[in-house]
Amino acid sequence: MTTTIEPTRLTEGTVFRQGVVCEHRDSTVLLGLRNQTGYRLTHVTPGIIGLLHRLTREAVPSGALTEGLDERERRQLPRVLERIAPFLARAQLLDGTAHLSVEATAPVEPYTLVPVGPDRPVRLSKFTLLRRREGALVLETPLTAYRCVVRSAAAAAVVSALAGTATAAELARPGLPAEAVAQLLGHLVGASFADAGTRDADGDHFAADDDEVLRQWDVHDLYFHSRSRLGRTDEPYGGRFPHVGTIEPLPPVRPAPAGEPIPLHRPRLDDILSRDPSLVAVMEGRQSIRAYGEQPLHIDQLGEFLYRTARVRGVYGPRPDQKMPYAGSTRPYPCGGAAYELELYLTVRRCAGLAPGVYHYDAAEHALRLVNDDPEIRRQLIDLGSLSTGGEAVPDVLCTVTSRFQRLSWKYQSIAYAVTLKHVGVLYQTMYLVATAMGLAACGLGSGNSALAERAFGLDPLRESAVGEFLLGSAPEVRPVPESARGAADWRPGNDPQWQQDVRRLLP
Repeated sequence: MTTTIEPTRLTEGTVFRQGVVCEHRDSTVLLGLRNQTGYRLTHVTPGIIGLLHRLTREAVPSGALTEGLDERERRQLPRVLERIAPFLARAQLLDGTAHLSVEATAPVEPYTLVPVGPDRPVRLSKFTLLRRREGALVLETPLTAYRCVVRSAAAAAVVSALAGTATAAELARPGLPAEAVAQLLGHLVGASFADAGTRDADGDHFAADDDEVLRQWDVHDLYFHSRSRLGRTDEPYGGRFPHVGTIEPLPPVRPAPAGEPIPLHRPRLDDILSRDPSLVAVMEGRQSIRAYGEQPLHIDQLGEFLYRTARVRGVYGPRPDQKMPYAGSTRPYPCGGAAYELELYLTVRRCAGLAPGVYHYDAAEHALRLVNDDPEIRRQLIDLGSLSTGGEAVPDVLCTVTSRFQRLSWKYQSIAYAVTLKHVGVLYQTMYLVATAMGLAACGLGSGNSALAERAFGLDPLRESAVGEFLLGSAPEVRPVPESARGAADWRPGNDPQWQQDVRRLLP
């Protein structure tokens, strides 16, 4: 059955986007936005100045933009609006009330309003997020470079109802008739905040449900990707130092936990140079090994491993003249901004010369400190490490990598967490290469339990939490045979796979 609706239409309007500040002195107007440079307009007449100030307070219907302007100002207005277009948003009004406004978060072509009939089913996209921003509810999606500001209670009710599937006729309410709702939905669909489907005797159907690419994205992954890269976001981005002068940066080296330090072996460079295989041998021979030798890892080997991968070589700064208003450190692996926010906690099951327990690695002093001797906590951590390998390994040592988040977020905006994950990756590779050079069994893990780690290490999760896990142990008596040498029926050789086999004789 087709629903009959009243011929009431939304009015398209204009309003300044969220966060725009408009100031003027005499005939000069300065427009500013949080993370963009200001824009200056000169020789602006009083009527247009008044209009610009009005646009910071309310949405103005397109047909009313020229109200109060003289003939000369009416001719100038299109040119002014074109010049300040990046500061403007499209608003939808009904009887003077603005219900939604849509603003671009990056330079994009304007979206097209999608016709939505009164009986067409619509729902929010699974990628659409509703959150508070600058005192208003906003819809955001990683699918496009737009933000939708919800400007009325009626619009908020419509948006909330789209958590399920609904039609414009079903969403109509006093003050917001079905045709107006249909136009609101057309804007949401056009800007990719909502999906429009079809309805038949078998129910509602949406193209997104059959899209193989969209089905393979998790919401948090796509949102994280789009917001930690330039191109679709207008949030403050990069090394902006938002807290300089208001919050002190974290120290370059984490203060050591309480407890007696256990000094670790410090290797001599000459000894390492005399016995280490070449870089190419280590890179080609690297494997994830999830089996261990009969003899456990020795504490001196553990000490050398930590010394070569994660020790503090020194600290320096601050250097305000070099845009570094904080102290940094230097360690064996690369790190953005010399922040070195990563910490290592070692859950030891089997290590000659070291009692089982949960330890923190003091990278400055090159020592271990016991932070938890509860055998049940230790068992849970070891079991989790084993579970992450599909039960293949019961690790000798589980290295948990944590991040002191504010060490990065004090400097970086939008990318702080993405940067810490990059650091985990380069630390993993460093640990893999050193373990291979030393003849140890190593395996990076792809998952862990942050809540368990926080409880085991006594951490505040908003200050420091687990972001990676790495297994370490003594190598098995026979090194695992690589894929290139197994002779499996499904093996398809690529570029010089024999390198991996040829270097095995060069590895310890």
